[in-house]
Amino acid sequence: MTTSNGHIIGVDIGTSLTKAVVFDRAGVSIAEACTPSEVHHLPGGLVEQDLEQVLGTVATVVREVHGQLDGPVVALALTGQGDGLWLRDADGSPVRPAISWLDGRANSLLAKWQAEGVTREVFRRTGSGLFPGSAATILSYLDKHEPESLDRAVVAGYCVDAVLQRLTGEIAVDVSDASLPFLNPATRRYDEEAIAACGLTHRRHLLAEPAAPRTVFRLDARGAELLGLPAGLPVTAGPFDLPACAIGAGVSQVGDGILTAGTTLACQVLTDSPEFDPEGEPAGMFLCTPTVGEFLRAMPAMVGTASLDWACGVLGIEVNQVSELLAESSPGAGGVRVLPFLSTSGERAPFVDAAARAQFSGLSLESTRADMIRALCEGIAYAARHCFEAAGLSGTLYACGGGVRSTEWTQIFADVLGRPIVIPGDPGVGARGAVLVAGEALGEPFDAELWAANSRTVEARPENTAVYQRGYDEYQAALAAAREQWRL
Repeated sequence: MTTSNGHIIGVDIGTSLTKAVVFDRAGVSIAEACTPSEVHHLPGGLVEQDLEQVLGTVATVVREVHGQLDGPVVALALTGQGDGLWLRDADGSPVRPAISWLDGRANSLLAKWQAEGVTREVFRRTGSGLFPGSAATILSYLDKHEPESLDRAVVAGYCVDAVLQRLTGEIAVDVSDASLPFLNPATRRYDEEAIAACGLTHRRHLLAEPAAPRTVFRLDARGAELLGLPAGLPVTAGPFDLPACAIGAGVSQVGDGILTAGTTLACQVLTDSPEFDPEGEPAGMFLCTPTVGEFLRAMPAMVGTASLDWACGVLGIEVNQVSELLAESSPGAGGVRVLPFLSTSGERAPFVDAAARAQFSGLSLESTRADMIRALCEGIAYAARHCFEAAGLSGTLYACGGGVRSTEWTQIFADVLGRPIVIPGDPGVGARGAVLVAGEALGEPFDAELWAANSRTVEARPENTAVYQRGYDEYQAALAAAREQWRL
């Protein structure tokens, strides 16, 4: 973002891609750069990343975007992937590879916790569900199977605060990251009983205390050398990518929601109450935002664009062919139906089941590749509807992520959800959300409403609502039957 004094660089450190963006005061990007991160998929459902490589991506995009700018950089605003576990020592060096939120090594532990009531107890206290890739589950797994790594660590945190530590020397965590799994949303403090329920009281010292809202850090000499920016430069870190996208897209009124069609299908709804049903389905996340008294009820499903990438690989097509194939098949996909749970770690929202697996049904010799692709995209849209029903969507719905670049898939989402979807005009909504928070932290808030001028709206098509209502009813029936099978 361009301020009266210079530019703020927003950096979104995603799972597979790191992006840096600078916006003008109207919210339009004027400089950007991106580079891939390495995600290591190992046998047994293990998914890890190298902090040093991720730091290298941050340096690459910051230096590249800095070179595109006229005028000084006045701040750096960080956001990025949440969950998982990034263990570091006092110097910020990793004590082992970072464990991704996609990781499934703790699948059996989660099933044990579900049977013993641990997940229910944590949910009653925090409003957030546990899943294999959450920090609590991974910490407990390592405590039993790799305790030496925890013994060497000084902090057990997340991606954004791991990068922050290496750039500033500070050990902290944003309240949004800390929300899952141990934070009481009403107090914005850790719930000690939730920690104890997971058997981790003796590892409590590894949890950094949440930073105060809109805390400003400073680039140290090591960080300045890495990024090619001056030491002492203001740095903000958080919220992580889910709430950052909500802020950047324009979610501002209670009941507003955002659909992020990315690697994760993240469905979030803004609320001003910390109250939740403690006896409800122990799934999803109850996230604190930078504004005290505002929260996001998040349902980040494990289905998403990764499922589409898999289908393209299996069917021998390119991702850029998806929109064309969607147009070749009509609503209902010729009778093909999909439960889209392809992640090796199962599902985490709006229900949690590490055993969840995908199903294709209704296939015949007449089914085409277009039918299969459309059925998968419709199945993911049904999952989004399920998530938003659980999260309580009642206001304006926004959308972002790679999936909404497809006009046809976005139309499917609108038709299945039966409501208009507002698409921001610039794709860098995560980075923009981080920059908007940074502007407030620096005392130079921006006019977020200007962003709306660059958006477009996709209206639901009434002629398809009946088709998709029947499809959603069939999806729910198939899901209920599958959940019984997964329990066997």
